[in-house]
Amino acid sequence: MKGNVLIIGAGGVAQVVAHKCAQNNDLLGDLHIASRTIAKCDAIIASVHEKSAMKQDGVFAAHEIDAMDSAAVAALITETGAQIVINVGAPFVNMSVLQACIDTGAAYIDTAIHEDHAKICETPPWYGNYEWKRRDACEAAGVTAILGAGFDPGMVNAFARFAADTFMDDVTSIDIVDINAGSHGKYFSTNFDPEINFREFTGTVYSWQQGAWQENKMFEVGQEWDLPVVGKQKAYLSGHDEVHSLAANYPDADIRFWMGFGDHYINVFTVLQSLGLLSEQPVTTAEGLEVVPLKVVKAVLPDPSSLAPGYTGKTCIGDFVKGTKDGQEVEVFVYNVADHEEAYAEVGSQGISYTAGVPPVAVAMLIADGTYDHGVMMNVEELDPKPLLGLLDRIGLPTRVKDAKGDRPWHEA
Repeated sequence: MKGNVLIIGAGGVAQVVAHKCAQNNDLLGDLHIASRTIAKCDAIIASVHEKSAMKQDGVFAAHEIDAMDSAAVAALITETGAQIVINVGAPFVNMSVLQACIDTGAAYIDTAIHEDHAKICETPPWYGNYEWKRRDACEAAGVTAILGAGFDPGMVNAFARFAADTFMDDVTSIDIVDINAGSHGKYFSTNFDPEINFREFTGTVYSWQQGAWQENKMFEVGQEWDLPVVGKQKAYLSGHDEVHSLAANYPDADIRFWMGFGDHYINVFTVLQSLGLLSEQPVTTAEGLEVVPLKVVKAVLPDPSSLAPGYTGKTCIGDFVKGTKDGQEVEVFVYNVADHEEAYAEVGSQGISYTAGVPPVAVAMLIADGTYDHGVMMNVEELDPKPLLGLLDRIGLPTRVKDAKGDRPWHEA
């Protein structure tokens, strides 16, 4: 059994993580949250108390930290007695926080792949460039490290594993479809950190098809999908974290990620990119100021956490998995639908943050009770998905299955 949790980061996803940890602090123990800006941590803790989210009386403390400083993170882990670290900071800090966990023996959970500030869209497999290089160190230290444990990546990896285990002898394709059919009412905004959002879409789109990495440009390949609740939606082939681990674990299947975008988003994005405003490389103004265009765009766009109060509509995220069973072709859609207004009422965040923030808490709970505490590094699809799906049914993200037999809860499949 493990307890005491340290949350790294204080954005919209961290707020969800904090509320969900508080709701389950009888298992997770003392709670701590750390960020460069301690006032953001204090505000999140205040929101937890405003909603009386703590299941039982206990510690919830804020700390100031530079998460790029691995030694400082290790010292904070030791100071707080944290045995589980949930890293929902910017993906630039993954490797420093992971190393701090290896050095202290704390379990590590993140929700996105590591990124280097100076590089965009590195050669695949992306996990192989950073996190997977620490596999041996995790195993030697007996450290549980669960990578990409948000929704996508995260739950969609578990959906793929569940579909493969339950319905198929062999998997031939996994198409992950992410649709946000909600409306935030702003002229233009991203649903999470604009810098991270734009970096995803300015490089090469990698997919795994026919046993090799395929390259496309963003918005080059689109397809309409007919989904439960949100109906017919256009989505585009996009590069994404989970493709890289799923390709390693299901190398004989085609692995693709599709994200929904409206025409307005595409038009604004195209203008920004064409003007060079999405570049991560610094430029010098006529006044001699050195600025990074991407960071300027981030600064003038709405803070994603500010979207929550007026957000309406729903998300639908899931996997279309095809394969064979007893020589017959089969297809199943494993998915979740989340509601922006319901998320705001419960934890004060919009639905995108909610779907990203609930799963790592469920993983932390399964580490705490020993179910997922394996003492090695793993991606989510390498874990038995059923404990995770069952727990998420209970704490806010129920999973459903749709196939030729109908649409039903996953546990009735």
